[in-house]
Amino acid sequence: MTDQTPAKVLIMATDGFEQSELFEPRKALLDAGYDVTLASVALDPIQGMEHDEKGDTITPDIVLSDVQPDDYDMLVLPGGVANPDTLRMEKDAIDIIQAFFNRDATVAAICHAPSLLAEADVLDGRKVTSWPSIRTDLRNAGAQVVDQEVVIDGNLITSRNPDDIPAFNKAIVAAVQ
Repeated sequence: MTDQTPAKVLIMATDGFEQSELFEPRKALLDAGYDVTLASVALDPIQGMEHDEKGDTITPDIVLSDVQPDDYDMLVLPGGVANPDTLRMEKDAIDIIQAFFNRDATVAAICHAPSLLAEADVLDGRKVTSWPSIRTDLRNAGAQVVDQEVVIDGNLITSRNPDDIPAFNKAIVAAVQ
């Protein structure tokens, strides 16, 4: 990446994403001048959630099967309960995550999204945080789990919940500068 080329960020989500965990980081990255692409299982609009109520929708830019991970500098994974649970069953999603880790590119996950990292088997020995209900899964995947608003462990950035979005956004924007 040259000084003239904006960093390219991939956000991966599907129906059931926590609205604030996709829209707010996306806006922070766009406002910082980064090129942001949203990938999903299909190009149909995906449904956001505000906790347990339907929120806004957004139309993906690309399907997972067409993503070339080497084209991106960072991967952002929003949470929500249904979103990561659905994505962890998609081979393309897991392959994308593993590709980012294989080349030590930055991966950021918030709330329930670190469950995708457990599914991708990339957490052994890593320090992370998450929503409380998935912390046992992360420990079982070999992670050291802590309760902090944002945890940065090398190329991995994690946060716990929507309240942590300001710290999460600061960390992800700084990671691609």
